[in-house]
Amino acid sequence: MTSTSTGPAATRSPVPDGVTVVVMSRDRREDLLATLPRHEAPVVLVDNGSTDGTVAAVRAALPAVTVLALEANAGARARTIGAGHAGTEFVAFADDDSWWAPGDLARAAEVMRAHPRLAVLQARVLVGPEERLDPLCAELATSPLGTPPDLPGPALLGFIGCGAMVRTDAFLAAGGFDPVVRFPGEEERLSLDLAAAGWGLAYVDAVTVHHHPSTRRHDPAARRTAIWRSKVLTAVMRLPLGDVVRTVVAGLRAGAPERRGLGQALPDLPAALRRRRRLPAHVLADRRLLAG
Repeated sequence: MTSTSTGPAATRSPVPDGVTVVVMSRDRREDLLATLPRHEAPVVLVDNGSTDGTVAAVRAALPAVTVLALEANAGARARTIGAGHAGTEFVAFADDDSWWAPGDLARAAEVMRAHPRLAVLQARVLVGPEERLDPLCAELATSPLGTPPDLPGPALLGFIGCGAMVRTDAFLAAGGFDPVVRFPGEEERLSLDLAAAGWGLAYVDAVTVHHHPSTRRHDPAARRTAIWRSKVLTAVMRLPLGDVVRTVVAGLRAGAPERRGLGQALPDLPAALRRRRRLPAHVLADRRLLAG
């Protein structure tokens, strides 16, 4: 447990009531051994088929952590598995290289309870030892959707998976993170479905998550490829045909990594089409407003 953003300390904040931290990871044993002790709530680690001894190392060093060891890489679906296992009112997501600031798990749960329509609370994310604001947070803070009276901050149609708290029942009822999109870019389809069901998503600047990106990250081109794979599959599952076409055309024009992403989406198109469901007009209108 921590009392600062940078290391363990003797004092610890009270354990928040009704919160579980769910962490998904693959082959990042050393990152996990450093970050898991920082969490101030019970932790469920869902391991995506690691081959570096993660499961044994965490079980030996941190016996209080519940480890769910998957045989294969389920992508972001691992978070859904962890949330289903948690059995608490709220689930706070973290990655193997992120953690919630001291006291802010409890603070986020208080905000969630005070706003019963809120399904996803997006925290402020500070990146690296220099604690610079994640650029996406600056965009979320100025969301053109404004701040509805029943939400604690600007309304959103997306969030950052490593720094959000969800209302578990709403998250699971919306299907959680699905097996088609997988990772990264898994947040969009879930956000759209939550909004379609009447739930709210909001950015709350008063709550902080620290993110120190792992040195074992994939190269930027590979990430762009994976994001565009997710983007086109989400479009197929939820957007009107015209928007699907525009997404494909944008990917074709963007560059080689994006075109590879479109190609990598092809094997999953049948599964995406089976899950296709049009969104309500008001959600599509909000999406277009956010897109400018």
